[in-house]
Amino acid sequence: MRLQSLEDVFQEQIEDLHSAENQLVAALPKVADAATDEKLTNAVREHLEQTREHVRRLDTIARDLGFSTSGEKCEAMAGLIRESEEIVSAEGDPAAKDAALIAAAQRVEHYEIAAYGTVKALAGELGYDKAKDLLDETLDEESQADGLLTKIATGGLLKAGVNTAAHSDAAH
Repeated sequence: MRLQSLEDVFQEQIEDLHSAENQLVAALPKVADAATDEKLTNAVREHLEQTREHVRRLDTIARDLGFSTSGEKCEAMAGLIRESEEIVSAEGDPAAKDAALIAAAQRVEHYEIAAYGTVKALAGELGYDKAKDLLDETLDEESQADGLLTKIATGGLLKAGVNTAAHSDAAH
């Protein structure tokens, strides 16, 4: 990798996000299948569709600016996905597992929010107005997904007696 200019940084960041989003397209169906809470399952499936659109937006940006999205592997996302795969394969109380899936999903969302915020700022600095608008759409969707996960967790899942049930099981 050679970073000589903000354009180079922008391109590298778009390639990294493209890799991250494609990794998520592959991983999210497994997360949806592992979830037991219907709201969580639906949220993950809906975000999968959004993630496919995020890939298309990144492809549009790269095509419009004349560069490829291949060659970069997002190692950070690969690590986050490895962690979520451990939860997907874990055994135990379904509500506890759903809570762990939400935690893993929110780590992913926070990573994406940071990455999209940075690349959107770069697009603005470089005068890539169309790219900035597309990135802003995605950033909004990532923030909404994070908010929905919080709502699912605090709106009942975490109040579902997971800790009480776990404490009762440990006492027996």
